[in-house]
Amino acid sequence: MNFIYFATTNEGKRQEASQILGIRVEGIKLDAPEIQSLDVNEVAHFKARHYFDQLKHPLFVEDTALIFNALNGLPGPYIRDMSEALGNEGLIKLLAGFADRSARAVSVLVYIDGEGKEHIFEGVVGGTIADSVRGEGGFGWDPIFIPAGSSKTFGEMDRTEKNKISMRKLALEKMAAFLYT
Repeated sequence: MNFIYFATTNEGKRQEASQILGIRVEGIKLDAPEIQSLDVNEVAHFKARHYFDQLKHPLFVEDTALIFNALNGLPGPYIRDMSEALGNEGLIKLLAGFADRSARAVSVLVYIDGEGKEHIFEGVVGGTIADSVRGEGGFGWDPIFIPAGSSKTFGEMDRTEKNKISMRKLALEKMAAFLYT
């Protein structure tokens, strides 16, 4: 395989994927309907199948979820929309009154090979939700998520530090192991 498509327009994600996978990764943007589901695997599967049906070329998609354990899985895959609507302060307020601030950051990659077979790779990073917005790095909810074993939020980490422990890195490493075995 000379290259693979990644359904993203985020240059940082594309570069990270190319580095970890060891092949050229081309970012693509295609329109895809959004399905409503609390299951991040289902959302990623739907997008991957939709894109593959258009391109007929090996590709992968990523869907991300941030799961607040106190909220039984929410915001989950709705994190992007909730983050845009509420902001990080609003996301923090969702946990007001809850002693449990634990959370999981999840990245699900669905790779569809040249034969149309799907392969799913998941990366999960446990952590907690900060009690205030901390840091300006990263994007979205990075300034409120503190990965286990760290005192910093993803937003306080530089890109290199975050990418060493990110849920996307974990999922990409699993995909790389699959591609080269």
